[in-house]
Amino acid sequence: MYDTVEHHPDRRDILTGGLLLGVAGLLSACAGGRPNMPDAVWPGQAGSFDRASRPSTTASPTPPRPVQVAQPTDYFGRPSNVIPRSRWTNQGIITSRLTSNGDSGRMGRISRITVHHDSLDNGSIRSEGEAVRRLNLVRTGHVTRKPDAFADIGYHFVIDPQGRIWEARPLSYQGAHVKGQNENNMGIMLMGNFDYNRPTPAALAALEGFVVQQMHRYNISHGSVKTHQEMAATECPGRNLQRSMLAARNRGGRIHSA
Repeated sequence: MYDTVEHHPDRRDILTGGLLLGVAGLLSACAGGRPNMPDAVWPGQAGSFDRASRPSTTASPTPPRPVQVAQPTDYFGRPSNVIPRSRWTNQGIITSRLTSNGDSGRMGRISRITVHHDSLDNGSIRSEGEAVRRLNLVRTGHVTRKPDAFADIGYHFVIDPQGRIWEARPLSYQGAHVKGQNENNMGIMLMGNFDYNRPTPAALAALEGFVVQQMHRYNISHGSVKTHQEMAATECPGRNLQRSMLAARNRGGRIHSA
């Protein structure tokens, strides 16, 4: 264990970062290029989700049948079923902020997986463009957070409500998603606040299938697949996703049976 500068933000961190962005004014993506900053709202701003208006679950398409995905030969290579990072940002890692743990913030051998949510309502995310805005919103919150800004978005992979899997922080770098426990730990986040939203069937199917793929790829046991709240004092990934993860890891569940 090392004394890390980067750590996964809790709900208070996200709220604080969102309010600061609200004061400064969120900028729209540049026309004709990849977006650098989103044009969306954070909790506490006008139009954002709150407890008084709990949205119903967004209808989603029937989950696709599982397919065999060729794994890359490169240890940290992107699987073919993952949308590349270049589709949502042209921003790189702020390497000066990477944790110095003897290997300049590099990941090393992957031996565990942790599942998260972003704690923001997912009811408006249907198109790829809407997912891109959310990715940029989360990254902006992470790289501008105070007192310790992250080097990049904290997660390695992000899954949207339609079941699309996005490459987030390059897997060759340690994430910033579980404070003090980012070594060798792949971070996967689902878009949504799963204390109130329910994961869509498409998102759950993508999550379970992707986790199983990575378990096989890196020889990870189902006992090393955790949720954030199982590793730290947090509500992440929300009670509804937590319930789904428990079922998937129990005997007969897809992750347990991998």
